[in-house]
Amino acid sequence: MDENQEYLTEIKVRGYHADFYGHVNNARYLEFLEEDRWALFESRIDLHKWVEQGLLFLVINININYRRAVGVGEILQVATSLDKVGRKSAVLRQEIVLKTSKELVADALVTFAIMDGSKKTVVMENEILREILKLDSAGTAKTD
Repeated sequence: MDENQEYLTEIKVRGYHADFYGHVNNARYLEFLEEDRWALFESRIDLHKWVEQGLLFLVINININYRRAVGVGEILQVATSLDKVGRKSAVLRQEIVLKTSKELVADALVTFAIMDGSKKTVVMENEILREILKLDSAGTAKTD
């Protein structure tokens, strides 16, 4: 992501986010990333319309890199951008940084698909593709 990245989610690390060692538990990072995915989707796509059409987003893979331990009291910012769109799946690039220094603490690639009411993965074309491309504010996502 670039230095002009939009951070939609800010999280103050609380005691319940920490493990026995006083660091953010690895599973909490996944929650932080999910919070920002929701913020991005809600800000760009009419999710109520999607639900009415029987469409839903389905995370199918997450690859995360933990770069730095984070302790209680630190403030994090999370950003999400569309990285690439394939025929039946797309990839989001996410990062978590310290608010004050912008030091990277974790980054992830999250692959998702869209499922319809018949529980089948839909092809990302036409209106669905146009909606997914709304997630790419920088206009840098690759398409297959």
